[in-house]
Amino acid sequence: MQKIACYIILCLLLGNVAAMAQDTSLLKMLDESQNSSDQSHVVTGTFKATQLINVPTVESPGKQSLQFLIMHRFGKLNEGAYELFGLDNASIRFGLDYGFTDRLSAGVGRSSVDKAFDGNIKYKILQQSTGKGAVPISLSLYELVTHYTQRYTDKPYLNSRFRTSYTSQLLIARKFSRNLSLQLAPSWTHYNLVATPEDNNDLFAITAGGRMKFTKRMSVTAEYSYLLPDQVVSTKVYNSLSLGVDIETGGHVFQLVFTNSNGMIGPYYLSRTNGSWGKGDIFFGFNISRSFNFRK
Repeated sequence: MQKIACYIILCLLLGNVAAMAQDTSLLKMLDESQNSSDQSHVVTGTFKATQLINVPTVESPGKQSLQFLIMHRFGKLNEGAYELFGLDNASIRFGLDYGFTDRLSAGVGRSSVDKAFDGNIKYKILQQSTGKGAVPISLSLYELVTHYTQRYTDKPYLNSRFRTSYTSQLLIARKFSRNLSLQLAPSWTHYNLVATPEDNNDLFAITAGGRMKFTKRMSVTAEYSYLLPDQVVSTKVYNSLSLGVDIETGGHVFQLVFTNSNGMIGPYYLSRTNGSWGKGDIFFGFNISRSFNFRK
């Protein structure tokens, strides 16, 4: 009987020790979970490309990464069957962008429209994060210089050596969920040369856009650029509206585009959009980017 009693007491003691160990383990897991929730976590993949459609996004090439970007726009859809609904005509831009750090990148480009050369710098000021000290938005500063080299035989006064414009954009974005990201981009563009004295040299616009993911590798995008009124009076300009579909294919991001802007960089879609969706002045095209990583 004494042996049985001792055995029962020993089992109870061992059970208490096991219960205490389990409680300690659970408390440790709870503390680790609490510490993890207190840590700050950077939100990544707000957008999958450095371009939403025409407007740049807060994203940039990673450190020691080189991105090759092709932006292509065919002619207007309302040009009819004779021009194969615009497919017989095209404009194009090539761009190279390099990430010096995860926050700082720079790039150069060449557009067939006006035979324009451009250079840009993008710096990520803030990056959205969660947890302790959460940052609600991502914020990037984008600076673009564009120089036009198109020659005019009938208008030699337009062949100025100083046909340059400067564009500054503040890119404000937030990733609301795995599927939805939105961006706002107030912009300022300065032209050294304008068509008439009545046109402003300094133009202000704001672009709103977003991305909605509907499959693992596909999403729809949209952007709208509003040019403040009475800034360009010599020609009729429209606000730029663009729609697109993004397809992620490994190291590529392929974007199908419909837009009323023929030009693909800031000065064109912000203040030189001469196409109207209501009149069928819609340019079909695509953007395709490929990244090369030189980081060990």
